[in-house]
Amino acid sequence: MDLSNLSPAAGSVKNRKRIGRGAGSGTGKTSGRGHKGQNSRSGGGVKPGFEGGQMPLQRRLPKRGFTSLNKKVYALVNLRDLESFEAGSSIDPEMLINAGFIKAVCDGVKILADGELTKAVTVKAHKFSKSAAAKIEAVGGTVEVL
Repeated sequence: MDLSNLSPAAGSVKNRKRIGRGAGSGTGKTSGRGHKGQNSRSGGGVKPGFEGGQMPLQRRLPKRGFTSLNKKVYALVNLRDLESFEAGSSIDPEMLINAGFIKAVCDGVKILADGELTKAVTVKAHKFSKSAAAKIEAVGGTVEVL
């Protein structure tokens, strides 16, 4: 058994239906679209969410609140996550991404005070909660705002 003689299981691969290839194919002439009407035309059909003129669900439901276009979204990191780094290390957003604590920097990285920190580390981030900064400095670490 090697890669040169692999084949799919019997019955698992089926040819696609070729539309508009003669009367004998079963989908010739009108190509399975029927006669006349909106859905038989090219570009025909209704937009997503259209309910035949009835007020669509998306418009029937009440709308609440407001979404700010200028809202800042921070990648959040807790102090308990910083415990996995070695004492004396300098922790920046790139290290947090490599360690898997955040996926992306977004509008910045914010350090929160959840958990305990026992090692003195230098933490570089865009924002710190007051209690997180206090806990980092209490164990001899330093806080650098980017």
